[in-house]
Amino acid sequence: MMNAATLTDDALIAELGRLAGREREATAALIVHLGEFDARRLYEGAGHPSMFSYCRAVLRLSEDAAYNRIKAARAARTHPAIVDMLADGSLSPTTVRLLAPHLTIENGEALLAAAAGKGTADVKELLAQWFPQPDVSPSVRKVPSRRVVVHTTAVAAVADAREAGSVVVDVPVPPSALRNEAALPTAPPTKPAIVRPLAPERYEVRFTADAATRDLLREAQDLLGHAIPTGDLAAVFHRALSLLVTDLRRRKFGETRRPRPGHSTDVGSDTSAAVRRAVSARDARRCGFVSKDGRRCEERRFLEFHHVLPRAAGGLATVDNIQLRCRAHNGHEVDLFFGPGKRRVKDRAREVPAATRSGTGARPLLSG
Repeated sequence: MMNAATLTDDALIAELGRLAGREREATAALIVHLGEFDARRLYEGAGHPSMFSYCRAVLRLSEDAAYNRIKAARAARTHPAIVDMLADGSLSPTTVRLLAPHLTIENGEALLAAAAGKGTADVKELLAQWFPQPDVSPSVRKVPSRRVVVHTTAVAAVADAREAGSVVVDVPVPPSALRNEAALPTAPPTKPAIVRPLAPERYEVRFTADAATRDLLREAQDLLGHAIPTGDLAAVFHRALSLLVTDLRRRKFGETRRPRPGHSTDVGSDTSAAVRRAVSARDARRCGFVSKDGRRCEERRFLEFHHVLPRAAGGLATVDNIQLRCRAHNGHEVDLFFGPGKRRVKDRAREVPAATRSGTGARPLLSG
């Protein structure tokens, strides 16, 4: 089981695929057995007040793993097709947990089919289309800084309420809990999504800002008083982000309304703005690496202009010789051309000889 270092690349790839398949099958089997165990309430006889408590203490599952698998187990008892979809990888315990509150006898088959093969973000988008929610009210409020300590009994109550589908608003905190903080995490974490789809083309966006950002927002609302009399936050942020993205595209990709051939908008660049514009348009502002089996990388962050024939080997900064690569695949291309160990190290804590750095064959874009 631990001989991975002795495997060839092809054997390692094949073994990873086999192990991933076995893990999916084991997870599906675990969920089936959890569902039966839960239905018989055997956790009570084992001295646990809830299925969640048993999963944490006895099965040693993490909070997220226990919560997702319990939800999936209960949904699978009503919709047995979930088990096969978990085994073949078209659903995961997380996506099943998202789907579970919306599954009915009437829509189960269609909704599961629509969610097949989708990740967490895509399933959230799907649910927003099928079950649209109203817009949230825009607000700016101060986040309380007081730290709340929850007693173990209160945490267990939250976990039980979650399992029952209840909403816990306030949990009493005994004075003793403030003196003796419990170290046992028994309730699933409750982290709100940063961007949550509400309905088709409608999203809730939530983040925490400092006082300076709040002041800038208020000033922007004041300055846009004639254009946006209501001071609508979504409209203000849309304007601000439009200007920001336009500026970043100009700096990173050389985009401009009035392009001048050969003119570079980036000081010290060896690649002209005209070439960067053509390359970014051709590669759709996305990493252009394609694997042996035809899969193209989907990364859009940390993009760099990669020289197909590296500069160190005489490669020119032309459209035909420049391609977009993410940081990982630009380094991968360096290893393929020069051999392992020649890629430029991004960690500032490590020093790389100048001779090594000069052979990377790529100019990094301005970091966003």
